Amino acid sequence: MNGVRTSSGHKIDPFGPKFRKLPKRALKRVGVVDVGSNSVRLVVFDGAARSPAYFYNEKVMAGLGQDMARTGRLNPQGMERAWAALSRFAALAKAMDIEPLTCVATAAMREAEDGPAFREKIEKRLGLKIWVIDGEEEARLSAQGVLLGWPEAKGLVCDIGGNSMELAEVANGAIGKRTTSQLGPFRLQQIEEDDLSGHIDGILDTLADQMGTDHKRIYLVGGSWRAIARLDMERVGYPLSVLHEYRMTPEAVRETIKWIGKSDLQELRSQTGISSSRMELVPLAARVLGRMIDRFQPEELDVSSYGIREGLLYEHMSTTLRRRDPLLEAARFTEKQMARTPGFGKKLYHFLLPLFPSIAPDRDRLMRAACLLHDTAWRTHPDYRAEACFDNVTRANMAALSHPERVYLGLALLHRYKNSRAKSRFAPLFDLLPEADIAEAEILGKAMRFGSMFATDDPIDAGALRLKDGGTKLELKLTAAGRALMGEVAQSRFQSLCKSMGVEGSIA
Repeated sequence: MNGVRTSSGHKIDPFGPKFRKLPKRALKRVGVVDVGSNSVRLVVFDGAARSPAYFYNEKVMAGLGQDMARTGRLNPQGMERAWAALSRFAALAKAMDIEPLTCVATAAMREAEDGPAFREKIEKRLGLKIWVIDGEEEARLSAQGVLLGWPEAKGLVCDIGGNSMELAEVANGAIGKRTTSQLGPFRLQQIEEDDLSGHIDGILDTLADQMGTDHKRIYLVGGSWRAIARLDMERVGYPLSVLHEYRMTPEAVRETIKWIGKSDLQELRSQTGISSSRMELVPLAARVLGRMIDRFQPEELDVSSYGIREGLLYEHMSTTLRRRDPLLEAARFTEKQMARTPGFGKKLYHFLLPLFPSIAPDRDRLMRAACLLHDTAWRTHPDYRAEACFDNVTRANMAALSHPERVYLGLALLHRYKNSRAKSRFAPLFDLLPEADIAEAEILGKAMRFGSMFATDDPIDAGALRLKDGGTKLELKLTAAGRALMGEVAQSRFQSLCKSMGVEGSIA
């Protein structure tokens, strides 16, 4: 564990020994407050340590750093709103028995002349310790947040706040160069329109010299970037509303920026649910993003919902924990909490593995996750289990899962409970997958549908599956226990599986 550095350069351990003593795979509730230039947010994490879920998440658009570039001081109304939010967060943390509540402050608090006095007031009256970090540390923690949710990330992390914009390199699970700039929308509001493009370009030229322009991907962190991505979804009619791992081409972003410029912002806000305070900053943020694309020439822009808060958790993870697959850790935790027979998913996976003899590693992890999650919707009404499975996984707070992978996993779980997907209300999402992947997800789902009711403890105790004759036949070889379990319903599900696979089935 490296420790976090404050704006004065001091190394601190904001979580203390409580975090370090947590079980290796489970996470006791941990609260983090992020005091930014635009928003103040409380997040309480729980669940699997490597893939934490949001037990509680509340944000107030305080505008603490609004006008700071002009006045040098925190916004008075922003201080009132931030104080009210922090008072509430302190009370919530006490009610949830979260101690200590880790509070990190960024550009507004570290740069305003009255920032130290406001911080002292918070610490004395509310009992909250505020750790003020510098720009490079902010960049590092944001990059660690990206790595928490995106272990294979390689490229440039760009975190935009109200008064600053940070950049950091990520590759091979490590963070390289990092820097900060004054490209936050609040600061740009103080620049005259005639000077704005030149001002932005001048800063971007400096950033390009510092960070290089050979990054194929830019990972976007921050509320203004997410708002632009949400607007891009609206423009193209994207069928899935999950922002994390939403991917855009530079051409698409340019089209969306033009579309924003020609549209009524109030109308866009009503269509997308973006707050008025956030929408007010979108045009300036979009301008920065457009100029950044022109300067850095990335091939793709990927949205990360994880940033500083998640980066603080990642900071305190052991190397062993960091190496675990976030998707599988979340699936294991969910199975343990919600399945009727925790542990059965791993056995089901091994029983079904002979059906996929040449499975690729990226598909294998989806198969493992599906088997772990196959029984976690059993409390839902039987008529809606298939829909609930699909809806849960496609919208779940799961990391290391692209949008097509979400749909693949959702389809597999849908077919775990239902043979047909005809007339499904989720049909528009199926278009995110090629036909071959849709067919494979159906096979996996029907295999789980059969295997899940073929045994009470371990399917391998009841029989074994084997592909024969060059994959044209599927044999189910039963044990004595399996013969007793192979009733009419099990036979019907086995035949349905064979039909989806396009093979001849036999029971030995």
